[in-house]
Amino acid sequence: MSDMLSSDYQVDRRQMRRKITFWRAAAFLVAIAAIVAVGLRGLGDQGASPVSAHIARLSIEGLITGDKDTLKLVRDIGESKAAAVLVSIESPGGTTTGAERLYAELRRIAEKKPVVAVVGTMAASGGYIAAMSADRIVARGNSLVGSIGVLFQYPNFAALLDKVGVKMEAVKSSPLKAAPSGYEPTSPEARAALNALVVDSYDWFKDMVRERRGLSDAELAAVTDGRVFTGRQGLPLKLVDAIGGEREAIEWLEKEKGVAKKLPVRDWKKGRSLERLGLLGASGEIARFLGLTGVADMLQRGAMAQEAQLLDGLVAIWQVEPAH
Repeated sequence: MSDMLSSDYQVDRRQMRRKITFWRAAAFLVAIAAIVAVGLRGLGDQGASPVSAHIARLSIEGLITGDKDTLKLVRDIGESKAAAVLVSIESPGGTTTGAERLYAELRRIAEKKPVVAVVGTMAASGGYIAAMSADRIVARGNSLVGSIGVLFQYPNFAALLDKVGVKMEAVKSSPLKAAPSGYEPTSPEARAALNALVVDSYDWFKDMVRERRGLSDAELAAVTDGRVFTGRQGLPLKLVDAIGGEREAIEWLEKEKGVAKKLPVRDWKKGRSLERLGLLGASGEIARFLGLTGVADMLQRGAMAQEAQLLDGLVAIWQVEPAH
C-alpha cells in the first residue's frame, strides 16, 4: 500500500512540475510579446525599414522645440525612397528657434520631393511655420491656423517679495545683464530691449508669411495681428490652399506632382522611450497600451502643459489667456 502511495505521489509531483514549467514559459512568452508590441508601436512603420516607394507621413504634434530626434527623422525621410511627404500637423506652436529649425529641415526635403501639410485641429504660430514649409497647405474647415506673432513671457514676483519682506540682491556687470530677473520691477530699458527682440522675430515671421504665401502688404496686414482663423476663413486669406484632409492632399500629389497612384502611406516616427517621455508621458503611453484611451489622453495633456511651462525664451505659440 505504501509503495502505491509513493508511486502516486511521484506521479503527482511530476505533473505538478510540468504544469509549473508550462505556466512559467507561458508567462515569459507573454512578457516578451508585450515588450515587442511596445517596441513596434514606438517604432511605427519605420521599424520595418521601408525602402520601397511610398508616401511618408510625418506627424508634428504638441509643442515644437526642434529637438534633435525630430530633425534626424526629417533628414532620414529626405534620404528615403519616399515619393512624397505628408506633414500632419496638430500643434499650437513652440519656440521660435525650434520652429525655425524644423522649417529649414522640411524645406530641404521640399527641394527633393513634394511636401503637403495637412492640418488637423490646429497649426498655429510655430505650427503654422511648419505648415508653410510645404508646397501646399490643406486644412479642415474648422481647423485653426495663423496666430502669426511672437511672445515673450516671464513671471514677476517683485510685489510678492515686498509683501513678505524678501529682497534679491545681485551684482551685475551692466544694468541689462540677466534682465528681466522676475525679482524686481522691469526697467524701461529692459522692456525696450525685450521689445526689440520680439519685433525682430515678428518681422522675420511676417517676411516668411509674405514670401511663402505670396501676400501683398495689405493682405499681410490682414492676417498678422496675432489672431487665429478657421480653415474656411483662411482659404480666401491665402493662409491655406484647400479645404480637406489627407485624401485631398494625396489627390493633389497624384494630379499635380506626378506621384504614382495608390502608393502606400507609411508613418515615420521617432523612438519614444519612457525615460524621454517623463513621468506623465510615460504613464500615458502605458495607459494607451492597456487600452485606457481616456486616461492616456488626460495624462498626455498634463505632460504637454508641463512641457509648456519649461519653454524658455521667445515662443511662437497660440494659447488662450485665462480670465482675470
